[in-house]
Amino acid sequence: MEKFQTFTGVVAPLDRANVDTDAIIPKQFLKSIKRTGFGQNLFDEWRYLDHGEPGMDVSQRQLNPDFILNLPRYQSASILLARDNFGCGSSREHAPWALQDYGFKVIIAPSFADIFFNNCFKIGLLPIVLEVKFLDQLFREVNQTEGYALTVNLQDQVLIKSTGEHIPFTVDTFRKHCLLNGLDDIGLTLQHAEKIKAYEQKRREQQPWLFV
Repeated sequence: MEKFQTFTGVVAPLDRANVDTDAIIPKQFLKSIKRTGFGQNLFDEWRYLDHGEPGMDVSQRQLNPDFILNLPRYQSASILLARDNFGCGSSREHAPWALQDYGFKVIIAPSFADIFFNNCFKIGLLPIVLEVKFLDQLFREVNQTEGYALTVNLQDQVLIKSTGEHIPFTVDTFRKHCLLNGLDDIGLTLQHAEKIKAYEQKRREQQPWLFV
């Protein structure tokens, strides 16, 4: 997993509450357990005017000109602003995969569905819970300023505006450690590789019949 330390990106405002995982990546696209290839169908039913199916050439589909991510000013966005209860609904891991594959590295909302929130950390996507008063301010500023960007400093746990203003956020200590060091579940396990190897060797010596 890639390390997350300090990141600067353009912000896109998705001013909707209760965005569920089927809206993030519709069920017909859950055809793979790989983490790549889902970005083109992120928010598919909002992003396109026609119905999408797996294998369709998205370059031939009709974009919805009113959807926020289709506006030219947000084409390079990598930080997403959202509203309450983002990622609710089913527990599909494909939802954070699709957001990351599209290019998002940070999701900022006042609250997240628990399973979605946990799944984000497992792949290095940073979900930030922010007070509504700060979030409202960011929505206003993003709408008023084309190319609006934020810097996310995970070590210091602050969002930094181009004006230099800092907005603090909190993050669980263990999850912060994992993101800063690029450790997913496999990476955490491999930190104990020598102990695991020693245990397996001892077990083989003590109970050899298990390995016949």
